[in-house]
Amino acid sequence: MDQTQIDSLRAQPVPAFNHLIDGKHVPASDGRVMDIISPVDGQVLTTTAKGTKADMEAAIASARAAFEDGRWVGQPPAARKKVMLKWADLIDANALELAVLGVRDNGTEISMAIKAEPGSAAATIRYYAEALDKVYGEIAPTSSDVLGMIHKEPVGVVGAIIPWNFPLMIGAWKLGPALAMGNSVVLKPSETASLSLMRMADLALEAGLPPGVLNAVTGEGAVVGEALGLSMDVDVLVFTGSGGTGRRLMEYAARSNMKRVYLELGGKSPNIIFADAPNLDEAAKVAAGGIFRNAGQVCVAGSRLLVEASIHDEFVAAVAKAAEAMRVGDPLKMDTHIGAINSETQLKANLGFVETAKAEGGRVFTGGERILQETGGYYMAPTIVTGVTPDASLSQKEVFGPVLGVTPFATDQEAIQIANSTVYGLAGGVWTSNLSRAHRMIRGVRTGVVHVNTYGGPDVTVPLGGVGQSGNGADKSLHAIDKYVNLKTAWIKL
Repeated sequence: MDQTQIDSLRAQPVPAFNHLIDGKHVPASDGRVMDIISPVDGQVLTTTAKGTKADMEAAIASARAAFEDGRWVGQPPAARKKVMLKWADLIDANALELAVLGVRDNGTEISMAIKAEPGSAAATIRYYAEALDKVYGEIAPTSSDVLGMIHKEPVGVVGAIIPWNFPLMIGAWKLGPALAMGNSVVLKPSETASLSLMRMADLALEAGLPPGVLNAVTGEGAVVGEALGLSMDVDVLVFTGSGGTGRRLMEYAARSNMKRVYLELGGKSPNIIFADAPNLDEAAKVAAGGIFRNAGQVCVAGSRLLVEASIHDEFVAAVAKAAEAMRVGDPLKMDTHIGAINSETQLKANLGFVETAKAEGGRVFTGGERILQETGGYYMAPTIVTGVTPDASLSQKEVFGPVLGVTPFATDQEAIQIANSTVYGLAGGVWTSNLSRAHRMIRGVRTGVVHVNTYGGPDVTVPLGGVGQSGNGADKSLHAIDKYVNLKTAWIKL
């Protein structure tokens, strides 16, 4: 990858995108479209079909027909594996195109996007392709006159609603295990970041995935997302995004066929720094990256910095210094460390959180303002707010932007209490040289992931899931397969 290649792809016009239903690209049933605004410069990048309820129902019907006639689930595991491996190869072969398209759509810096988006997606699809023929049933330990068998069967039709921050990576977390197990899928991408995911779906068809097995409908959540959630013909719904939307999806499930709903929701992840951290300078750099990369638009972002009081001032200054070394700007430049905020709406929300933090007694140590407004894009300075109490809005509510709240603590137990003082429980971090303390913190902090002397980096081999209002179920690892299968018992009298 070099800057010339990126600039060449950037200069290419982006065609209008339509739905993918039954292997065909089709416009909205009423012909309407949505403008896609690039956060890079605030300009219209292209349009996508503005889906209707009828469009979503057509996609679901296509997925159901594909499942029922066995065009995918009826293929031998080796055949499904071959298609998925080819799909992963095609993602790799088109990685730069996918990454640049995604950056133009959602603003992630290209240096992160190339690895976190197509790179991660290809690896995930490949992982589940290799796993699909290694999922065994079970023989129960019964008496000698009975044979108890446990079969693992695909659930049927999966509805997957994907967020805007990492559409390829998170999309692959859902698509990989769902398709590997033989299900059909209906995708609903985010309104503000759908292009690269729609392109990746096209590559699945090119790899040999039968028409109708993967359908994708673009449009507003209140229309097509609701239709997906209320469908009587969707068996499982998976979602990554906000708690408010997650609640609505659970309501839709209750109002329809009581479909299973798996949610990966918000986080307010604590990054806990003890004075005995192995390397405080390294910890400061990683802490800055853990909240400011992708402009803080990361589910597991370390947005709460809990610092042992004896090193508080020194460490905050080190994090601010690390943040100052991170270049904010054009996300399609390879030397940019922090890209754009996804939308003007999100930018305004982020700035509102800073004003609220100040009103509640916090002090803006650095940042706190919109920058690069002359570009037309949506950029915000990395922001550190000190004096944030555990009950402050900045401690309790997910910002989803480059805003770091800092809270001091005195003891291990106080750190655990502060870490667990929110409704969320997605991720966290602990920095210490004391092995016993590290294990106590791992046990004490109620989150799905605890990083020790690092922040970020877990790959597809380990699960990602939350506790509390951060959701349920797990993405990644072999455990994710459980969401996409039903257990069937055969009880045989011998």
